[in-house]
Amino acid sequence: MENREIAIKIQGVKKQYRLGQIGSGTLTRDFQSWWARVRGKEDPNAKIGAGRITGETLMALNGIDLTVYKGERVGIIGRNGAGKSTLLKLLCRVTAPTCGEIDIYGRITSMLEVGTGFHGEMTGRENIYMNGAILGMKKAEIDRKMNDIIEFSEVSEFIDTPVKRYSNGMFVKLAFSVAAHLDSEIMIMDEVLAVGDMAFQDKCLEKMCQVSETGKKTVLYVSHNMNTIRMLCDRCIVLDDGMVIFDGNVEEAIDIYLGKNRAIKEKYLFS
Repeated sequence: MENREIAIKIQGVKKQYRLGQIGSGTLTRDFQSWWARVRGKEDPNAKIGAGRITGETLMALNGIDLTVYKGERVGIIGRNGAGKSTLLKLLCRVTAPTCGEIDIYGRITSMLEVGTGFHGEMTGRENIYMNGAILGMKKAEIDRKMNDIIEFSEVSEFIDTPVKRYSNGMFVKLAFSVAAHLDSEIMIMDEVLAVGDMAFQDKCLEKMCQVSETGKKTVLYVSHNMNTIRMLCDRCIVLDDGMVIFDGNVEEAIDIYLGKNRAIKEKYLFS
């Protein structure tokens, strides 16, 4: 493994959130929450059953050390709240780690949720150009790939329609096609393929395997669908409570996630 080129190196990464302080969604709602605390009132934006704001902290990630090599297809699995999406957001620079270092060797395209990176008022074609420009590609380069992107996306009839009129499935098809065809070295995907139909999911998985093998593109894929993890990934990481509890064989990782192999989990934790 030492002779392989590194795509992502994570060292001692932690991410801490302070519960109930910020993040209601808008500045207005954050001000409403703050004013309620000042007056000793109930937070008008708190979820039912959440209780009063306590100011407690949450360690979404608690000491992640991880190296991913170029051309690998890495699955990331774990229960809800394990830290999967937080890890991907750190890699995509959506947010910053509380401490630790993340080194990324290459350009990233990501699909963290439906419509990420797309501007609703722009057409599908215009969004393709914008995404390519963000990756540092020239117009001529994007032009050469445009027909392949449109054909793969299966939305050619609507490519010159503002994407705000697209369904979630159409969003995913175009977004994945852009991510798969533009010149980035790392592709990061978080569960979004679940929105698409089964035929398109299979098509996407086949494409990700192809670009990984022929173009040395690194793929990080989060999913609760173990069949797609099996089909795509050659390595799998299990997260629990913000920590890596297993990193290795896909089937062993799935067994740990499903609670079928506690012996391997304990061996890995205490080794």
